[in-house]
Amino acid sequence: MTGQAPATILGIETSCDETAAAIVTRDRSGHGMIAANVVRSQLDEHAAFGGVVPELAARAHLTYLDHIIAQACREAGLALQDVDAIAATAGPGLIGGVLVGLTTAKALAAALDKPLIAVNHLEAHALTARLTDNVQFPYLMLLVSGGHTQFVLVRGVGDYQRWGTTIDDALGEAFDKVAKLLSLGHPGGPAMEAAARSGDPARFKFPRPLLHERRLDFSFSGLKTAVRLKAEALAPLSEQDVADIAASFQATVAHIVAVRAGQALDRFRAALPQAPANLVVAGGVAANRTIAARLHAVCSERGATLIVPPIALCTDNGAMVAWAGAERFALGVADGLDTMARPRWPLDLPDMRVQPHGA
Repeated sequence: MTGQAPATILGIETSCDETAAAIVTRDRSGHGMIAANVVRSQLDEHAAFGGVVPELAARAHLTYLDHIIAQACREAGLALQDVDAIAATAGPGLIGGVLVGLTTAKALAAALDKPLIAVNHLEAHALTARLTDNVQFPYLMLLVSGGHTQFVLVRGVGDYQRWGTTIDDALGEAFDKVAKLLSLGHPGGPAMEAAARSGDPARFKFPRPLLHERRLDFSFSGLKTAVRLKAEALAPLSEQDVADIAASFQATVAHIVAVRAGQALDRFRAALPQAPANLVVAGGVAANRTIAARLHAVCSERGATLIVPPIALCTDNGAMVAWAGAERFALGVADGLDTMARPRWPLDLPDMRVQPHGA
């Protein structure tokens, strides 16, 4: 969309274990600029537990969010009164953390008399490539994160069609669980990738669930079980065993994702033959180099363009929330202070459709 007045949006993200705030501007032509993007990770708080503890995450958000917002304002050289709207993740996510961010946003919106924009965390991921690469609608998105693994047709702001999803574990969750099984630490994705560098990806033949089916869904639970059984059979594991399991697991999931991406791109071209074939990848697993290389190859084979925002904007951050808020604000969207936090909020629900304020 073009022709709207420029806007400056504060974005707040607290859906998991990153406490984040950012200030993003959107100009009349629809281009965005990040004025500040502050993220405080909680890795140290959760490392001893091998995963995110929801209560600890919520407490950390309560402790640090005000300071993170103040730092974002300082870095942007703005006062809170200077922003045009307050955007915050309203779901999906760990409900305690979502409540902290959304409640803070409501208080700021009320105190400053600014519009509130309740952002779907998945939409924030889906629209990030429009901030970083100015990609035009429609496009295909592959979201691969700790909580979600899905293909989504992105037709416009609030207009999404889910083409495939995981029927059990998300890919990032599978990485975390296998890393924990192998005593590689948390977060699992980077630890698994590091271990795999010295491993043999062909040593173990792990199953590739659902690939015999035409649907675009994923399943990683059986694969995770196969890894556990192999590790138990080999116990005690040597360092080379761990590296080979990590490399074989990584090669298996990269193959699964690549096959599904190729099928999704074929469907996109059949459904929208006049549209450029753009595959946008979002979520923390986008940082995995083996998966990225396979996706590059798939897109190259099909004459498609792979778009991966900088990794700092693929993982959870406030800039993506601010930008999603800016996109909605440009369309006249505002939400009431009675907006509820939501632990689950699929992108393809009817309430994602843009409803301009007062409509």
